[in-house]
Amino acid sequence: MNRESSRDVGGTNPDPRYRWLFWPELFHARSLDELIETGLDSLRAEFGLAGVTCFHLTHGRWLVERSVGEAVAETRGAAWAEQAWDRAAEFESEGALIVPWREMDGSDPPSSSRFATDRPMRPADDAEHHNAAAPEPRSARVLVLTPNSPEGAARAASLDAARWLGRIVEHQAGAVTTRLEADRLQAVLGEVVTWARSRSLEEVLEQIAHSATRLLQCERATIFLWDRHRQRLVGRPALGVPGNLIEVPDQAGLVGRVLSTGQPQRVSTRDASGEGVVHRAVDQKLGFHTRNLLGVPLGEDGEQVKGVFEVINRLQGDFSLDDIRTLRLLARHAAAALQDSKTYQRLADEHRRLVDQAAERASLVGECSAIQRLRVSVERVAKADLAVLILGENGTGKDVVAQQLHYLSARRDHPLVALNCAAIAASLLESELFGHEKGAFTGAHDARIGKFEAAQGGTVFLDEVGDLSLDGQAALLRVLEEKVVTRIGGTHPIPVDTRVIAATNRDLAQWVQAGRFREDLYYRLNVVTLELPPLRERESDVLLLARYFLEQFARTAGRTAPRLSRSAEQRLVEHHWPGNVRELRNLMERVVYLCDAEELSADDLSFTAPTRRVDGPSTPRLEHSLTDATRLFQIDLIERHISACGGNVTEAARSLGLHRSNLYRKMQQLGMSPRSDDL
Repeated sequence: MNRESSRDVGGTNPDPRYRWLFWPELFHARSLDELIETGLDSLRAEFGLAGVTCFHLTHGRWLVERSVGEAVAETRGAAWAEQAWDRAAEFESEGALIVPWREMDGSDPPSSSRFATDRPMRPADDAEHHNAAAPEPRSARVLVLTPNSPEGAARAASLDAARWLGRIVEHQAGAVTTRLEADRLQAVLGEVVTWARSRSLEEVLEQIAHSATRLLQCERATIFLWDRHRQRLVGRPALGVPGNLIEVPDQAGLVGRVLSTGQPQRVSTRDASGEGVVHRAVDQKLGFHTRNLLGVPLGEDGEQVKGVFEVINRLQGDFSLDDIRTLRLLARHAAAALQDSKTYQRLADEHRRLVDQAAERASLVGECSAIQRLRVSVERVAKADLAVLILGENGTGKDVVAQQLHYLSARRDHPLVALNCAAIAASLLESELFGHEKGAFTGAHDARIGKFEAAQGGTVFLDEVGDLSLDGQAALLRVLEEKVVTRIGGTHPIPVDTRVIAATNRDLAQWVQAGRFREDLYYRLNVVTLELPPLRERESDVLLLARYFLEQFARTAGRTAPRLSRSAEQRLVEHHWPGNVRELRNLMERVVYLCDAEELSADDLSFTAPTRRVDGPSTPRLEHSLTDATRLFQIDLIERHISACGGNVTEAARSLGLHRSNLYRKMQQLGMSPRSDDL
């Protein structure tokens, strides 16, 4: 058709052969899918065609995009489409007209004469496949027309209309596809957000399946994960199946095809070839009827397939190419979400294992009546989420009780953060507890969270709380009452959800009377009081604890735990244990690493565990001068304090009323050797 005839078409009496130029419905389509479907339907109705099928090149395969009227078998039509695309020209085969929608040049509608003169119709023959390495065209489409009559003017006019429709589609494809992809991505991302709320793998699979049924308007969706070693595909969710899980061989059905080819697969039972893919036995078992299926590989393009994402029974019609694109996009995000879920599950399992190990180590070992009563109280108080004050001498195991209170509570999966109040300078205490902002004081080069923020949802253990300064006590009381902290240098209050467990070896009631500890803070901390007995009052537990520590340290050292001889047992029982359980623990640790004997004698314990003194401090002889006697007394007193603190020089210095560095200086002046365990 020339330009003059084109002008005639635009007149008041257009040539009826070209009425398709004015199909208004084509220019009101809201999407590319609607444009193609409307065009095919109009083409068939205008020219009385038996059927029109549009094939689209998708991931290297020619698939049916839309079909109206008499459908063309997908396998046969795909072969025709590939030949037409490679030839860049129309041809005829078995009475069907195959028209590629590509390289449409000129502004006029193509003429049927070009079809006859440029490349005559001929039966389909073999053609070389297009170069697989070449980039896939964005909108590669081929139209298959099935005329009712083999000849006639309508046949030629339908070819012209098919070409012209192709030009409209090609012109609209880019803009419409970009818009649709943006809409599809927005819809998919909206669904992906909901997946992040689920943590377990089963919950994530359920959420992904529900997202697929909503977006693709289908009845069911299942994610099959590949168990390579068992050669099975394990699918969840599977409605109607016990355990909501189904297993199939990894070569079975549509999912097997997707797994083996790595390409999308879709079938419809309206096609005879599709019926053989559906497992009717499974349908009968579940009381379900499968009409159509769509499956895509699970994972990113180019990666090893991890499984198959399958959807079943589109609510209206069969699954389209647009559904394939949507499901592939969902599958890519689903693969990432499942990997994140597996990683989270692995970390959660590891966290639980570590928590269980920590809880096992924090056990109250002992069978005396006082420990049995304490154990019952701890189990009861742990679940109450109350503030607890733990009392006891140094080394009795107050930290162990605090750990048990935490690990037996509902807060066990959250942090347990400990702070020794006596070891922190008063000027730094608030920074340790509540954190600080950058530049809040000299040396605050970066912002830092405090112990209460670090223990969010968990427990703060304040050891030696009796050594808090009055200012520190006031700050702590404010947090306990208001449940918020404000970092030093900050203005924004930060809510905290923490349980507070405090411990001290002081008599806080007396300190309250003396004005050294705030009465209101004392009652805040002292909701429940647990008191630990000293080891000297647990004579029946000494040997039990000794054997427990020997086994524990021998396991760490990779050796067999040594036995206790009768003489060693006697020496342990007779010892006064001024350092309590900590002293016994340190003794057993040193013995395991320093003594190779399979059985420990009393002599093996003598170098670390002096027996109880019954005659008080050593008495200077008359020949000693006052200076020598004073020196000997100081040495004896310092050694006693260090022994009572289980070898901890820092605690010994505090009990002597000295700073740690001053005690070391005094020990050097007295000619005492520094403690190897504190260097």
